[in-house]
Parts: sequence; structure tokens; C-alpha cells
Amino acid sequence: MRLEAIFRVIFWIALAVSLAMALYPHPPQLPPAFNDKLQHLTLFAGLTILALIAYPRARLVPLGLALSGFGALIEFLQMIPALHRSSEFLDWVADSGAILAVLAIVALLRSRLIR
Repeated sequence: MRLEAIFRVIFWIALAVSLAMALYPHPPQLPPAFNDKLQHLTLFAGLTILALIAYPRARLVPLGLALSGFGALIEFLQMIPALHRSSEFLDWVADSGAILAVLAIVALLRSRLIR
């Protein structure tokens, strides 16, 4: 199996686990120093890096929009009362900020490598 294919499987598993944990009514608690926004930043930076490795020829803007849409979907689904989760606009902002930061670094590196 090619390395890209392995990373595609890892990416999709990570995406599924992320969605499951986001919708789980009582997710495991992390240490207080690892607050909610830091969790969002870390998760979406990691998902973005995995997506870039899994799909190296993907265009950055559509990839970023898809991942940001996934973050928005999570926040939308967390509005379902039966889940006992809270939906926060700033969580989506943190998700999108992490995605944008990773993609900006990649775009900069790509432009430097092309020159």
C-alpha cells in the first residue's frame, strides 16, 4: 500500500473520531491547561496536516474550505439538545484559524520552493 493511501485512511479515521468525540455527550476531560480553544486549534491543525499529506495534490483553498465546513458542521450538530453539548461560534473561528495558519505556512513554503 502506498504511503498516500495509508495517510488517507488515517485522515478519514481521524475525521470520524473527531466527529464522534465532538458529538459524544460526555467526552473525556483533558487537563485544564489544555483548554477548549487549544483543543480546537490542535485538532484542526492536525487534521489539516493529515489532509495535506493524504492529498498532496489538493488545492489549498478548497481543502481549507472543506475542513472549515467540517468545523461548522460540528458546531451546528452540537446545537442538538439531546447531545447535551454547547455550540460556540468562537470554536469554529479557532478551527478555521488553525486551518488558515497551516495552509498559509504551506503556501509560503510552496512559493519558496517554486522559486
